[in-house]
Amino acid sequence: MKSAAVLAERPEYRPSEDEEFMNERQLEYFKQKLNGWKEDILRESGETLKHLQSETENHPDLADRASSETDRALELRTRDRQRKLISKIDEALRRIEDGSYGYCEETGEPIGVARLDARPIATLSLEAQERHERRERVHRDD
Repeated sequence: MKSAAVLAERPEYRPSEDEEFMNERQLEYFKQKLNGWKEDILRESGETLKHLQSETENHPDLADRASSETDRALELRTRDRQRKLISKIDEALRRIEDGSYGYCEETGEPIGVARLDARPIATLSLEAQERHERRERVHRDD
């Protein structure tokens, strides 16, 4: 019999609602997906650092300098968002280890594999997320 790690690595495997929720194979699938996502972000961050360090040109033209500064600020803002995303990925990996991954933090109900496949860092079921967003809109409008 093949291990869950080998089965989850196969590109044709996709978790489905037909299997037992958060079985070993699904957990391994999401763990690999999260780790791959994290590695991609860290690699991109390294490339950004190299790019920002090499881009120390002093542009004599004010428009060029302004454009360069705007690009640099945008890259830094994007990296900051990705730093926060890595934190959420790490939290999801901890939930896999402690057995709470895939269950809504608000209701304790399963989140659903389709939602987790689309957003593996999700902590709320679709219904709980919609309630949360409705509450945010109501309070934002006040």
